[in-house]
Amino acid sequence: MADSNPIITNQVETPPVEFKTVDTEPRAHQKIPFLSSESVLQLFKAAKIAVAEGALNSAYQQILTQQPEAKPFDLIRGIITRLKLKGVRPGLFQLNRFDLRRLPALVIHEDQWCLAEAREGEAADSLRIIDAQGERQTLSIAALGPCPVLWVEKRTPLSAALTTGEGARVSAKRLVFAELFRSKRWILDVTAATLVVNVLAIATSLFAMQTYDRVVPTLAYATLATLVTGMLIVVLFDWILKMVRARILDRVACRVDRKVSQQVFDHILHLQLDKRPQSLGTLSAQVTGLDSVRQFFSSTTIFTLIDLPFVLLFIVFIYVIGGPVSMVYLTLLPIAFLLGFVTQQRLRSLLKISMTRNNERQGALVDCLRGTESIRSANAGWRFSTLWQEITADINDYSIQQKSITNLSMTTTASLASLAYVGAIVVGVYQIETGGLTMGGLIACSILGGRVIAPVSRAVQYLTQWQQVSQTLDMVDQVLNLKSERDPDQHLVFPDQTPECIELMDVRFSYGESPMIQLEVPSLQIKAGERVALLGPVGSGKSTLLKVMAGMYRPTEGRIKLGEADLWETDPNYLSSVVSYLPQQVSLFKGTLRSNLMLSGAVPDGEMLTIVGALGIDQIAANSPQHLDMEIAEGGSGLSEGQRQLVGLSRVFLAKPKIWLLDEPTSSLDVATEDQVIEAIDRVVGPNDILIVSTHRPMIANRLANRVLVVRQGRIVEDGTPQVVLPKIFSGRQQTAATKTVKRAIAPVKETGFGRGGIDVV
Repeated sequence: MADSNPIITNQVETPPVEFKTVDTEPRAHQKIPFLSSESVLQLFKAAKIAVAEGALNSAYQQILTQQPEAKPFDLIRGIITRLKLKGVRPGLFQLNRFDLRRLPALVIHEDQWCLAEAREGEAADSLRIIDAQGERQTLSIAALGPCPVLWVEKRTPLSAALTTGEGARVSAKRLVFAELFRSKRWILDVTAATLVVNVLAIATSLFAMQTYDRVVPTLAYATLATLVTGMLIVVLFDWILKMVRARILDRVACRVDRKVSQQVFDHILHLQLDKRPQSLGTLSAQVTGLDSVRQFFSSTTIFTLIDLPFVLLFIVFIYVIGGPVSMVYLTLLPIAFLLGFVTQQRLRSLLKISMTRNNERQGALVDCLRGTESIRSANAGWRFSTLWQEITADINDYSIQQKSITNLSMTTTASLASLAYVGAIVVGVYQIETGGLTMGGLIACSILGGRVIAPVSRAVQYLTQWQQVSQTLDMVDQVLNLKSERDPDQHLVFPDQTPECIELMDVRFSYGESPMIQLEVPSLQIKAGERVALLGPVGSGKSTLLKVMAGMYRPTEGRIKLGEADLWETDPNYLSSVVSYLPQQVSLFKGTLRSNLMLSGAVPDGEMLTIVGALGIDQIAANSPQHLDMEIAEGGSGLSEGQRQLVGLSRVFLAKPKIWLLDEPTSSLDVATEDQVIEAIDRVVGPNDILIVSTHRPMIANRLANRVLVVRQGRIVEDGTPQVVLPKIFSGRQQTAATKTVKRAIAPVKETGFGRGGIDVV
């Protein structure tokens, strides 16, 4: 198989963008079996792509007639083109690089294409497949190995989910309500249940009226027994309906929370890093605030709000039974609503300020936890304690004001309910005197009246909660409005060849809105096979240059090209398959050493063990009885900076990129480990790969690089071979001990010994 390191395509219109795999060494066990039309149809149906079986078979036969040896991917691509399936994109992957959330797909098992089903709640290392005979079985991903995966998907553009109208940004509220009303069936079910529940509530008042008017005067116990039996049936139905309604609403609330929070989380993962807020604590608080949205849409809150319209129904029944008594409730009801409206207006600004300060406190907490060692060593705890105290005092002040307003509203509404009850009794007495109302009728009106003002009181409380939810969603809007690494409606390209070079043209970069230029590169081209060392003083722009080339930061001006394609117009999956970037600060995550090594996807154990041995990570694992399954705490706590750096290097090695971008790969390593790492890099980087290493150590330039770039104040000031550039930098300067070290470093390795000392090129 000539193409075997697969990447995904982006969504395409007809004809679909061609997708091929990136060149890697073919494996003997990746023999591709014949792809039948039945397998193609099975995949399309599983992916919910509407296609007629006859039309698909016809297109399939036409392709085979013209290309008898058509490969499986070419077959699917041709079928999509011939059937003019809009918005359908195909993809070819290796299983160990495939996002299992994108199932269904076709995988190879026992020399035949099998359908891998969409999974939910299953183990991350397993796959459920259906073979040609329709038999299901669950297999481990390790057992399937890095086999090819054929995948198709039909979906709306991402812009449809995040934009509306003329490209206006959709708010978090719109996302919530779009998901809430995505299915209309639950609305009908809840409405029907609510209607019946409120009608049954009238039965209680009728029971009281009949009891006082008929049973009590005559002591008709037979009638009482009949009424009690009827009420027991009513109570039972009321209980069942309320339980069913609650279950429906809770499921809907959980579904909305799961979908919306996933959209927001995915958006955060793809934020443009140079546009991301500096306070990660605030960003975290904005996202976790979505919990309040789920709580608001829970059954208790929704019950109160959806029962509110039935207040008018109860007033109608009060009018039917007691006539003028209903006027008491009609008079006080608008006052209760007006009170609730005024309360919401007064709370809105307070809640906004309070939530902002809460986010600031969350940010301060994250900063303190992350920098505890620095705070203690500098004896600066008092400074952060004072900051925490000030923010907490502000939050408490705002909280007291909010509670004061809320308590005033709720207490006043409760008093209105009491006034309504007293007023109804007074009017009812006069009605009894005139014969227009019975004692039972008055009691029935009192019972129904309790369901008029009380729901309004509870509604005021929950509408106050809605103000908090509304402010939370406004905070989430700020996250959604942050720029992502690719425009939502951008049509991305997917090159079918490995890039032969990386080229920067008129590139400028500044952080945010800052006028200070951090990087300015008029022209730079690095071709396949070149090994480049970046030298320069601290803050010269070496790391920024690497991040721009890796697609971490987007240039303020200019273009970056991978081969013939613009870096920011290529599919991120393609970019991650050909470019690997090692940051200065390697992040580890809670889990095991193995899971941190295989961060980008599963790899064969033999391949992983080879890399582990080459980089000396086996020595880290040897210190634990769990070996590669040793536990890693949050942030990699327990491992030294050098050990974290080795784990980060292993991720790059296992990714097998074509362009290696390494930022200070040996800065935290001892001499022996550094030599081991340099030898491993020299051995693993392919002859046609591009290697770019940022370093302060000229010896690395001599051992790894055939080209040196000197960066100063964001500009490349020297460009050439190590033997030419380094002596030129120090020509004319006094032969200090440092310059002698550099001159020795650029001499042939066999003739000199290298010390560990590095030097800043100034």
